[in-house]
Amino acid sequence: MAINILIDGLFVSHGVGEMALAGVNIALPVYSIIFSISLWFGMGGATLYSMALGNNRRQDAKAVFTQTMAFTVLTAGSILAICLLFETQIAYLFGASDTIIGYVLDYLHIILLFGIIFVIENILSIFIRNDGNPTLAMLGLVVTALVNIVLNYVFIFVLDYGVEGAAYATIMGAVVGTGVLLLHFLRPTRTLGWVKTRLNVNTIKQILTIGFPSFVVEGAAVITIILFNVTFNRYAGDTGMASFAIVNYMHTVFLMLFIGVGAALQPITSFLYGAKSHARLLVFVKIATLTALGLGAVLALLGFTAGAWIVQLFGATDPKIVSYTQLGIGYFFLGYLFLGVNMVLLEFYQSIGNTLNAVLIVVLRAIVLFVPLLLILPGLLGQNSIWLVFPISEGGTLLLVYLALKFKWRTLLPHEGA
Repeated sequence: MAINILIDGLFVSHGVGEMALAGVNIALPVYSIIFSISLWFGMGGATLYSMALGNNRRQDAKAVFTQTMAFTVLTAGSILAICLLFETQIAYLFGASDTIIGYVLDYLHIILLFGIIFVIENILSIFIRNDGNPTLAMLGLVVTALVNIVLNYVFIFVLDYGVEGAAYATIMGAVVGTGVLLLHFLRPTRTLGWVKTRLNVNTIKQILTIGFPSFVVEGAAVITIILFNVTFNRYAGDTGMASFAIVNYMHTVFLMLFIGVGAALQPITSFLYGAKSHARLLVFVKIATLTALGLGAVLALLGFTAGAWIVQLFGATDPKIVSYTQLGIGYFFLGYLFLGVNMVLLEFYQSIGNTLNAVLIVVLRAIVLFVPLLLILPGLLGQNSIWLVFPISEGGTLLLVYLALKFKWRTLLPHEGA
């Protein structure tokens, strides 16, 4: 989903304008809401699914998949329908100004109306990856992105549909991508499939409990984007909001990269945990941590060396927006040095069913540290300091988690027989 958000941003910025880009950015929390529901139920269900496979309980695994799909569609569909009724109020709540409200509503209405397809695509992708077919899961995402690129060009530059064209392109890309994912059910070696079953309260409770940290991560992203938009609007006006839109489009992609590292770890760790092979499990955790550290270092370096190129990528021409965005990229990207490890540890704890530790990491980075910093720093140091809130909160979180592990406040794994 992140790459599709970036695609929309690039086409809107070049084809419609900087204020339109800011308007679409205001609507981005809706993507996070949709994605958070998908991850909540998808990661929770997929973890149970892989644990069942690790214990050779194939029918139980199929029942988990069936119940996850049914419960997700019912819940997400209801939430999107309610949001559709209050879309204008939601737009202003998310930080829209009168200057860009029209762009926000044009994009938001379409995403809310057809957003259920994103939920279905994400759930299928997660389970197909857990069913041993990561190649098809990746192919589905690639096809979605390619269709989105082609249709964005047609709808915006040829048919002049504006931001509505970007929204329709994203929806239609997801429809085609979902069609690709459904090919998995033609695979003779698959385990994944539907079975006749009823919603089981205990199963749903387990899904919600295990997947809750993923929901909190994306829910925190919603809060973060909204608070950033409101703060930039207050201290830097439309210039600040347009600058943050560019940075946030890149951040959405990079955040998904780090979540992807943890998500790639999840099927392996859940399976090994179910098989009680903890020594091998920790080897994979170390590999994922080193991968996240390396990726974070590359992105931090990119922020200092390629800020001007990133701004040009989005076609920004206003000198104030260009200058403020370049400054922001250099500061903001420092946070990736720490974000990756935080995400890997969070996904690891979730994959073994240790929900409490996972939630504690999210609460630290998104609430305990982030909110006070965002409230205090701009008033003390001015509008430029807003960009430092993200790296400071991520770095502080990693430091506290490191100290917790070092002094064994919480062990990395339950005892071997757990």
